[in-house]
Amino acid sequence: MSAFKNPFDSSVHLKKGCSCGQHASQSEHDARAASEPKEEEAALNRVIESTLMRSIFPHDETRRNFLKAVGVGTAMAALSSLFPLGAAQALAAEGGAIEKKSLKVGFIPITCATPIIMAKPMGFYEREGLNVDIIKTAGWALIRDKVLNHEYDASQMLAPMPIAATMGLGSQPNETFVATIQNINGQAITMHIKHKDNRDPKNWKGMKFGIPFDYSIHNLLLRYYLAEHGIDPDKDVQLTIISPPDMVANLRAGNIDGFLGPEPFNQRAVYEGFAFIQVLSKDIWDGHPCCAFGVTDKFVKENPNTFSALFRAISNATVYAHKQENRPAIIEAIAPANYLNQPIPVLQQVMTGKFADGLGNIRDVPGRVDFDPFPWQSMGVWMLTQLKRWGYIKQEIDYKQIAEQVFLATDARTRLREMGLSAPDSNYENHTIMGKVFNPAQPQVYLDSFSIRRT
Repeated sequence: MSAFKNPFDSSVHLKKGCSCGQHASQSEHDARAASEPKEEEAALNRVIESTLMRSIFPHDETRRNFLKAVGVGTAMAALSSLFPLGAAQALAAEGGAIEKKSLKVGFIPITCATPIIMAKPMGFYEREGLNVDIIKTAGWALIRDKVLNHEYDASQMLAPMPIAATMGLGSQPNETFVATIQNINGQAITMHIKHKDNRDPKNWKGMKFGIPFDYSIHNLLLRYYLAEHGIDPDKDVQLTIISPPDMVANLRAGNIDGFLGPEPFNQRAVYEGFAFIQVLSKDIWDGHPCCAFGVTDKFVKENPNTFSALFRAISNATVYAHKQENRPAIIEAIAPANYLNQPIPVLQQVMTGKFADGLGNIRDVPGRVDFDPFPWQSMGVWMLTQLKRWGYIKQEIDYKQIAEQVFLATDARTRLREMGLSAPDSNYENHTIMGKVFNPAQPQVYLDSFSIRRT
């Protein structure tokens, strides 16, 4: 970045530091700039102001009379002197003070966690009056257990995990919600370079693949992809759970033939020269969810105002991450060892979508990874059909009821719109996976249409 500074601009510092001269580095400057109010944040500030006024003047007529008497400028100045921004932020949380300001939030070091991670160095939590300790965690089972045991207040979760937790799949039942989706797309099937001349999945019988967790979109998408090519994922290949940071080493060692995993590990394997990208998850289901902001029913009920503040911080970070022009600053913020611990060139290829595929091609796919907070309940229904398809769910279920219990779409819509952010009018839409349309109103018909399944 510094190589492109204009040397004839008197406001630019060419020595070590940033362009304004007030920060140790340009990345620190960009991170702080990201925390300053912009389009979506201006709307959030308006919510804070409105909440503060409602708190002081419960009766609207009194508020109007006050404003008429003193004028808007005087009123704003008076309120600003009485209530610092931090106090206003606390009051903004649904009309009450934040119950718990110091929080522990778990994450796995993958780009799917970008909003949860970047919200720390870029000041999104701080602006909501929260002191959040984001904790790098080794694997998804550990994430689940720490949330279940209330060691974490909230966490990044794989989108199917709150379904599994609520239904008691693989653990004791613990009602858990998808408050927002973190990322869409951003995964791939990556193969060892020795298979570069064997790219037809129909020839993959006997191979071994890594997945990060049973209750993951990775597992469900890999199974779907294999089955659509005539490969039974339970009989013809072996699927093994490997934590995302260990996938690259296992592929290099030949312990697995490939994996469907999160970024940046697909690109990292290519970067190290022993792998190629078979297919992006975007090419299987464009817009599919991957990770979510997960929170338990207990936490929401005991800390409603804290939850509101956390929702705002993470949602604003997600919307910020969606914009391509913000990606350079985000990459600088999430690359360090305490977060993703990845080379900048790897993250640039993932986050910009201009990347080497390991087969001698440079591809340009801007939507390779993206960020969209809305938790579509139709996505939840699709996950339920696949969990049922492969025998993770054995009993008869009400797809709609479970999806609406876990995916808080209506709540998210209300909160997002209060923040001045856009949200769809419906909780359901059709999705297309490998050319086949999924209608969430007919989950059993969809499930019955598959020839390869366990049920």
